[in-house]
Amino acid sequence: MSAGDTRPALLVTGGSRGIGPATAALAAREGWNVAVTYVSDGAAGAQAVRDVENAGGTGGALRCDVREEAEVVAAFDAAEEALGPLSAVVVNAGVVAPLSRLADMEAERLRMVTDTNVLGALLTAREAMRRLPRSPRADRSVVILSSVAARLGSPGAFVDYAASKGAMDTLTRGLAVEGAADGVRVNAVRPGLIETEIHAAAGRPDRARELAGEVPMGRPGSAPEVAETIVWLMGASASYVTAAIVDVAGGR
Repeated sequence: MSAGDTRPALLVTGGSRGIGPATAALAAREGWNVAVTYVSDGAAGAQAVRDVENAGGTGGALRCDVREEAEVVAAFDAAEEALGPLSAVVVNAGVVAPLSRLADMEAERLRMVTDTNVLGALLTAREAMRRLPRSPRADRSVVILSSVAARLGSPGAFVDYAASKGAMDTLTRGLAVEGAADGVRVNAVRPGLIETEIHAAAGRPDRARELAGEVPMGRPGSAPEVAETIVWLMGASASYVTAAIVDVAGGR
């Protein structure tokens, strides 16, 4: 960060694909410096940083497996060293496994999904609450990525993923109440059918378009559309918004 840079600093976990880099790029256009984490795709992380820099911000890509406490702590340390004290954190890192009924899922898969989506989110949110400056007059923000799967259940597809996102809804409510007196707002965004790479990970890369008929608006959403809500929740326009769970799902 250059001397005299007054842009607020943001950390986005899972910032190398889908909603993560879209959020980072939009935040940079809105005046933020942004660090992103990635777990394996360093090239995608570097591209996210280029997008941040092209939008006028300072960026950084940090390797971090959110399942590992030491790596989460190290990512926060590196983000603060590069950008200064954080003003917001987007808890976005998450995974989905191939479509399956719960009865056919192996324990290894269940551990992978819950360790990443639940334990990883808890570790990230915990570290955010330890690092964000706290005072009754502060306006710091944590935005947690849930999913409409939390209320739909995703039967026959990935109820493990849906269950992990249900935990995010509960985390949002509890953490928002804990942070309110200290000026830390905590909200969640629940994306619906969004065209990102996550569907390929589930074994159906065209799934968002195939299920578009279930969406009242008649189409899947895009990562930039979700990013708009995330960045709004971090900003001054949402200064009285906390404990909210905002669906970005086209009415689904």
